[in-house]
Amino acid sequence: MLQFEDYNYERPDLAKEKAAFTHLLTAFQTANNAEEQTKAIEKINTFRNHLATLYNLVYIRASINTKDDFYQKERDYWNDILPEVQQMNTEFYKQLVASPFRNELEEKWGTQLFQIAEYEMKAFSPEVIPLLQKENKLTSEYAKLVASAEIDFDGATYTLAQLGPFTQNKDRAIRKRAVEARASFFENNAQTFDRIYDELVKVRHDIALKLGFKNFVELGYIRMQRIDYDANMVAIFRKQVRDSIVPLVSKLYEKQAERIGVDSMKFYDEDFKFQSGNATPKGTPEWIIDNGKLMYEQLSDETNEFFHYMLDRNLMDLEAKKGKEAGGYCTFIEDYQSPFIFANFNGTSGDIDVLTHEAGHAFQVYSSRNIGIPEYLWPTSESAEIHSMSMEFFTWPWMENFFKEDTEKYKFSHLASGLEFLPYGVAVDEFQHLIYENPEWTPDERKAAWKKLETIYLPHRDYDGQSYLEAGGLWQRQAHIYEIPFYYIDYTLAQICAFQFWKRSLEDHDKAWEDYVNLCKLGGSKSFLGLVEAAHLQSPFEEGTVESIVQTIENWLNAVDDQAL
Repeated sequence: MLQFEDYNYERPDLAKEKAAFTHLLTAFQTANNAEEQTKAIEKINTFRNHLATLYNLVYIRASINTKDDFYQKERDYWNDILPEVQQMNTEFYKQLVASPFRNELEEKWGTQLFQIAEYEMKAFSPEVIPLLQKENKLTSEYAKLVASAEIDFDGATYTLAQLGPFTQNKDRAIRKRAVEARASFFENNAQTFDRIYDELVKVRHDIALKLGFKNFVELGYIRMQRIDYDANMVAIFRKQVRDSIVPLVSKLYEKQAERIGVDSMKFYDEDFKFQSGNATPKGTPEWIIDNGKLMYEQLSDETNEFFHYMLDRNLMDLEAKKGKEAGGYCTFIEDYQSPFIFANFNGTSGDIDVLTHEAGHAFQVYSSRNIGIPEYLWPTSESAEIHSMSMEFFTWPWMENFFKEDTEKYKFSHLASGLEFLPYGVAVDEFQHLIYENPEWTPDERKAAWKKLETIYLPHRDYDGQSYLEAGGLWQRQAHIYEIPFYYIDYTLAQICAFQFWKRSLEDHDKAWEDYVNLCKLGGSKSFLGLVEAAHLQSPFEEGTVESIVQTIENWLNAVDDQAL
């Protein structure tokens, strides 16, 4: 059995790939009926999957080790050729939507494929290729800069992820110094972070103008394939969060201040949940994986098969280490039918969150890997985050295996943190709307806009004199803002859906799980609201949804004697 290390990468010859693609596309164009076109599509998809495989292998290996010269050079190569690969995809989409057999093809594959194709066509033109190449280089530069962080702290050197446990230390002075050390890395590199983002905003604005849009906002929504909702619906959702959730989160922080014994909450107290210490996993990363294996064996036959598949092929790289990019992600290596999970374990409860979260993504793509077309491997991002965030809750019955005596602490802080995240999540979204509506803003004006949003959505926040954060610099650590614009409201919409699965799993676990597995199998074959309906969930955009979910969670949290934890 092949393992991830054996998955083969060879740099593609772009001229040869283009010639092969032209031949395949001609076969599609000259097909005499829907059946012949379907066969041609299958060959085109095999071709596209192979290129995607090579790209994903580079992406994963370059992010695991930013000091690996070979894969860094390959990433630079892909930054240049990706827009040309996108051009090939767009040529295929043009032919697909104009097919004389479109009705029969829609019957076979559904309308979502054609809607995706139309959005992809709007988001691309050959004349923006140089600008797309520049955008790719800038996002890679941001990722490498963050990965380069080696922070001196108490006589040792740490990456940003490895610094995490110190921000949750029982000693308030240590927490404060750890948060300040993290902020100092961004402050010391502020000019570079400002310059990268300034260039990104301007290049994205130029792309939008060249494609015929007023600014990047509309193009950003098209790139994210938001087929059945728009910026107005998102603005209404943000208002629901502002009205229903911000006051509740302020109350939760007041309770936390009392719980941890401080007069008033400072930014460096937010991650410290209990005076006796936060819930932490009671073993090594290897021990966590062993318990994860047991959990997924017991959760269902489907998860048992899936997790063994991941383990047998070594499809996870989980520990934080120097030279490794920040964050966590799941991707899919098409030719090998392999999801891959990337994380930065650092000994906090976040290790379990990221394992279950990314495993939710991986389980979904594993479940939909045989649908037959690349566009349906994954759903659009707000739908994809339902799978990951809901998996965090479906695994609650096994949390005792990881947290032992801290299990109740973990559940309380996991649920409360889900609520506390929502105001931040919508602030990131509103910030991006403002940025791309005002592309001429200076770095200082952007920071001022963020600071103002914090007063609306995060009124409890007190940076205790840390100048960089007080000036509105916090957002620069949020990779999505740099790398995938407008990818953030997705987490908040999905969180509302995941909360519904949490509630339903407490009432009838088997029925909730059945709906979840069916949702995963659908992959990206429907749009966001179509998938929400298929999973028997309420739309987050529907009036009253946010309020009713929040009420249930507040009741659950109030029933816990959190001061005793």
